[in-house]
Amino acid sequence: MPALDESLKKTVGGPTAKVMAEHLGLETVGDLLHHYPRRYAERGELTRLADLPLDEHVTVLAEVADARMKSYNAGRGQRLEVTLTDGSGRIQLVFFGRGAHKPRKELVPGRRGMFAGKVGVFNRVRQLSHPAYELLAEDGDAAAAAEWANKPIPVYPACAQLASWRIAQCVDMLLDSMEAVGWRQLTDPLPESLREGRGLLPLPDALRLVHRPATKADWLRARDRLKWDEAFVLQTALARRRHAESQLPAVPRRPRPGGLLDAFDAKLPFTLTEGQRKVSAEIFDGIGAEHPMHRLLQGEVGSGKTMVALRAMLAVVDAGGQAAMLAPTEVLAQQHHRSVTEMMGELARGGMLGSAEHATKVVLLTGSMGAAARRSALLDLATGEAGIVIGTHALIEDKVQFHDLGLVVVDEQHRFGVEQRDALRSKGKQPPHLLVMTATPIPRTVAMTVFGDLETSVLDQLPAGRSPIASHVVPAADKPHFLARAWERIREEAENGHQAYVVCPRIGDEEDEAGSGRQKPSAEDEAERRPPLAVLDVAEEIAGGPLSGLRVEVLHGRMQPDAKDDVMRRFAAGEVDVLVATTVIEVGVNVPNATAVVIMDADRFGVSQLHQLRGRVGRGSAPGLCLLVTEMSAASPARARLDAVAATLDGFELSRIDLEQRREGDVLGQAQSGVRSSLRMLAVIEDEDVIAAARDEASAIVAEDPELEGYPELRSTLAALLDAERERYLDKG
Repeated sequence: MPALDESLKKTVGGPTAKVMAEHLGLETVGDLLHHYPRRYAERGELTRLADLPLDEHVTVLAEVADARMKSYNAGRGQRLEVTLTDGSGRIQLVFFGRGAHKPRKELVPGRRGMFAGKVGVFNRVRQLSHPAYELLAEDGDAAAAAEWANKPIPVYPACAQLASWRIAQCVDMLLDSMEAVGWRQLTDPLPESLREGRGLLPLPDALRLVHRPATKADWLRARDRLKWDEAFVLQTALARRRHAESQLPAVPRRPRPGGLLDAFDAKLPFTLTEGQRKVSAEIFDGIGAEHPMHRLLQGEVGSGKTMVALRAMLAVVDAGGQAAMLAPTEVLAQQHHRSVTEMMGELARGGMLGSAEHATKVVLLTGSMGAAARRSALLDLATGEAGIVIGTHALIEDKVQFHDLGLVVVDEQHRFGVEQRDALRSKGKQPPHLLVMTATPIPRTVAMTVFGDLETSVLDQLPAGRSPIASHVVPAADKPHFLARAWERIREEAENGHQAYVVCPRIGDEEDEAGSGRQKPSAEDEAERRPPLAVLDVAEEIAGGPLSGLRVEVLHGRMQPDAKDDVMRRFAAGEVDVLVATTVIEVGVNVPNATAVVIMDADRFGVSQLHQLRGRVGRGSAPGLCLLVTEMSAASPARARLDAVAATLDGFELSRIDLEQRREGDVLGQAQSGVRSSLRMLAVIEDEDVIAAARDEASAIVAEDPELEGYPELRSTLAALLDAERERYLDKG
């Protein structure tokens, strides 16, 4: 029997192994064994020739009705035309030249087989040109015919170079070799008590039945078992991560009565929401413990996460420590610094003449700061004079030293690499507490997988005074007058004393992406093929056209930091009517007087990103307006995505839609490096019950046996799954 980590070359042959590696990402025996069918076809399902879609690669099961050779090109060429039928319809197979020799002998009337190819049309007749095929047993073999008629047919994720049944043949060879030696190499990660208690199949049976089911019940039982494998192994890895963190020492940071936090709360001009109070209590419990807190704070756009994070930072300062907030961009770091100092008022002027009794210093640290300002900030951090620092990745540099770092707040955590977060956490004398914030709502199942090593707090209640946001799709291609009306609405908002954002996917000073001398695309493709609309172009067009007379400015990531900060200050002060920007305004930007946002080429943005951009308005007492401009047709998937965004303000519902439209990726963090997803059977949206149950089982086992000494098979499976890179991810997350 081949070892699971053995190259497929020995098992399936060099050429096939090369195709599997290059086109399907399958390199080892174990990869192929876990290359599960994506669905199972029944005979009736496969043989509906009448329903075959054009331009799609299909597999059909049908009978040869007719076959004949025909001449073309004045007799210089020959082609074989074969007609297939299944009773519901007909389709033609075409083989040219030498490629017709073998099919001419085999494809005779009455023979049945499986045929795969791309459905095309020639002379108004649907056809498969040079399809791959596999003939079934002769009609005389009644037993074989009955087996084919009743048995589910595995349909594998395939490619043009390797048909589904060719993959099935390779899997069959592999299964035969496994059966011959009794599956000796196979390690079953599920403890026997768990497997029996939940009525799950042994692993060899599950693998046998997922690839060779005799009935639908077979593959359903196999799928249930294999989903449990993936969920349980992942949840065990995360449970061990949580357990290891719980053993580390940390300095408890308990709020001090009558200190900075109480002084801040006393001067708040509004009442905290019930959600903010509840989440704050959870965080205070965490930072008051003797082990590091690891908490994910997720919340709707505008739910007040920054307020909750600030109160946690003030509590840590009260307890004699320092707090650092890590932001992904300079614009966001500056925005956070400005809003925090404004909210704190004189409490942020520690060390200054006339400062409040409990005041501390709040400093900003970014990569573009001048030398003098940078030296001053570094000194304040090293001496402990600054209780709070807000910055970008500049906080991570070796020169940055803290007096006593007690809390790290990471904003929009998905924008930071593991190493960056770990470098900041390592600056504490003991591991600091960690609060990770995201404004992208995360379904519970994803929180249990992607963020499974963190405790989770959710803010789903908007503060009082927030206004509803009306969202509309503007079909610029179908109805140009809608776009004209959109610009009229922006002018109306400005005339009423409000402000607006216009968001574009591109800055506009890059080289022309469309190139020159190309054939003009069709009207249908033009919206997709042209370069995305650009900030500089759109700003010039609207300032000289539909919004002439209004104060229009631009903001994008390539501007100098001082220029960016100046534009944001003037926009916040009401000195700019319309800000044309890239997605630098996506998170954290808070201008309550901004009531409208126009998103150009909205189909070029993801669902969650559109929801974030929409959240820049409706932050004050006036209603918000979001206009999603697109040139996509009403029937396109991109348009359906925009309609979904316009239809709901529920970020959690949108996050489900977003996740369903794209693959989950590797939940151990490797999606960005191109490693194939470790989840082949488990779907994080659909399998919430399995994930939750696996989390409970894994947590119980790790609590009883953290080193898994009593579970050697589970240990070895984890070791095989967690290569060095993934292990670092879990260790540092």
